Amino acid sequence: MTAAMGPYGSSAGMIPASRGIARIPHLHAFLEEDERAVLGWGMKRSGRRAREIAARKRLPFLLLEDGFLRSVERFDPPLSILMDDLGIHYDASSPSRLEKLVTEPLGASEERRTTRLVQSWREGRVSKYNHAREYEGALPRPFVLVVDQAFDDASVRHGRADASSFARMLQAAIRENPGCTVLVKTHPDVVARGKRGYFDPRMPSADPRVGIVAADCHPVRLIEEAEAVYTVTSQLGFEALIWGKPVRCFGLPFYAGWGLTEDDLPPPGRRSPVSLAQLVHAALVRYPRYRDPHGAKPAEVETVLAHIALQRRMRARFAPSVHALGFSWWKQPILKRFLAGSELKFVRRPSSVPSGATVAVWGRHAPAKLPADARIIRVEDGFLRSVGLGADLTQPLSWICDDEGIYYDASSPSRLERLLSEADFDDALLERARKLRRAIVEAGLTKYNLEAPGWTRPRDASRVILVPGQVESDDSIRFGAPLIKTNHELLCAVRSVNPEAYIVYKPHPDVAAGLRRGKHRQDRWRALCDEVLASADMAQLLGQVDEVHTLTSLAGFEALLRDRTVTCYGQPFYAGWGLTADIAPIERRKRRLSPDELVAGCLILYPAYLSRFSGRFVTPEEAVGELGAWRAASRGEPSLPRKLLRPLLAARRLIAEEFGKAAPHTSQAEDMEASRGGG
Repeated sequence: MTAAMGPYGSSAGMIPASRGIARIPHLHAFLEEDERAVLGWGMKRSGRRAREIAARKRLPFLLLEDGFLRSVERFDPPLSILMDDLGIHYDASSPSRLEKLVTEPLGASEERRTTRLVQSWREGRVSKYNHAREYEGALPRPFVLVVDQAFDDASVRHGRADASSFARMLQAAIRENPGCTVLVKTHPDVVARGKRGYFDPRMPSADPRVGIVAADCHPVRLIEEAEAVYTVTSQLGFEALIWGKPVRCFGLPFYAGWGLTEDDLPPPGRRSPVSLAQLVHAALVRYPRYRDPHGAKPAEVETVLAHIALQRRMRARFAPSVHALGFSWWKQPILKRFLAGSELKFVRRPSSVPSGATVAVWGRHAPAKLPADARIIRVEDGFLRSVGLGADLTQPLSWICDDEGIYYDASSPSRLERLLSEADFDDALLERARKLRRAIVEAGLTKYNLEAPGWTRPRDASRVILVPGQVESDDSIRFGAPLIKTNHELLCAVRSVNPEAYIVYKPHPDVAAGLRRGKHRQDRWRALCDEVLASADMAQLLGQVDEVHTLTSLAGFEALLRDRTVTCYGQPFYAGWGLTADIAPIERRKRRLSPDELVAGCLILYPAYLSRFSGRFVTPEEAVGELGAWRAASRGEPSLPRKLLRPLLAARRLIAEEFGKAAPHTSQAEDMEASRGGG
């Protein structure tokens, strides 16, 4: 539904009244096909100019404003824009398209959609902007919330209000709530951008019951816990209505005058009582236009709301400030995206980490000299990582950020193990896991999704066993394989127990590519198996074999997704739940899981996923879609620069393996490895 593009990125049928409007990213995604109008911004100069040009050219105009569910960061490109062909919603002096939409009755399906939307708004704890954390300070009980605004804001001027409106509001809040604290919420621009508000946060009130919240915080908790909300024209009044709170208005915002608020000013005659559902449906469904958060396509409000809710959940996982220790140059920008919501401070030495800090490290190893009370976040590759090897510095779609342990270290619990042991896998989550597993299998996806030839099962082989090789220095073997430590020992064990089986050995892709040691051992492997596959499509291969025998390889988990029999000679994260035959059982894993419960824990609840296009968090389902498209576009092959870089990376890594044995966590080259988990 995209029109042809004109100057500055606008659609060909559109005439922007300013260069700023023409430069709005993805503007065409908000425009209807074949739509023709002059675009201006609200009541600003460009809005007035748009009306003048439209009158002169006998064209319609559209006045633009940010949507009520705009974005995550304040200065991100907008995910929603309001476009009004009559006026603009905050100008109480004249009609707007929003006013017309509010008065339209809703059908049964629209009522149900609005009810779900209100529920999703509350559950997602979203607002217009969503960059800040929830207010974490103590709140008085009970309290009413008074909302300050930026001085001389257009919504105040055109909402029939001024500074005296704010003074009347505060006095009314004090007078009408004798048993409550009156909490004034400072506008975020006053805190973050040095703007002026109508209340000076530095000046104490003459009334001891008046308190100030001057932090640049997310407003949801303040609204949720308030007895009532007092506002002049702030959007927080509309959000308070969504939360079911009584709202007092001292100006005429778009949501006043409909019988839903207690108003200090008489409403325009064109406004008459409506239901909250009518207001919400008009303001969030009909009036704004939305774009897909990861591209330039139109979208519905539910898509944008779910995206913003996901960003808020993921950004609140860890402490506001995190020290990152020992991350290589290429991982640092990636870590910033995976730990979005926390301010990162990159340090090189443990001595730079203060007491009580939260510290991100790569993999299992954390230096002993860290403060004893440091909280560790261990970072590793996810199970659906990329198209291409981590050792080739291919950008990941998925990383693990575990603040309890790390999934491949069987010597102690991890967040994944706790999730698998304790999580409530309800029917909705299990259905989601079932569909996700089916999508992965049907798309033929694995961890690295490398381009490789297919393999044909021998016709006379009645039982085929795949033995996936691993990098023997990996921590998943060091800390998850108590009995057998090498690929040779594994092959010996598999052959001794299965003398008649057709055994296929596939070296780890890093080894096969010459990025890690072990390629020279192929002759030893051939003596213990029927076939060595230096290169093969893992997804296709798993569909051809009957069983997988492994130490701790992720191939065992990928085999479980495809209902293959798996025998574990080590203690990988997917062993011990009743789905594998375990040679070295893990006593503390008592729970029996279904395959879909395992998928729910390992692929939905545990990892973080980032879009290649927007750099924002995505769901595992969206990541699967991006991986499939990425592989189709690249055919699973590394780019030419990565091919040229590979010999240098291999040399650095092999040197690091030789000289970094005594202190592996201090090796910069080892930090560059992206396969420490034994994938």
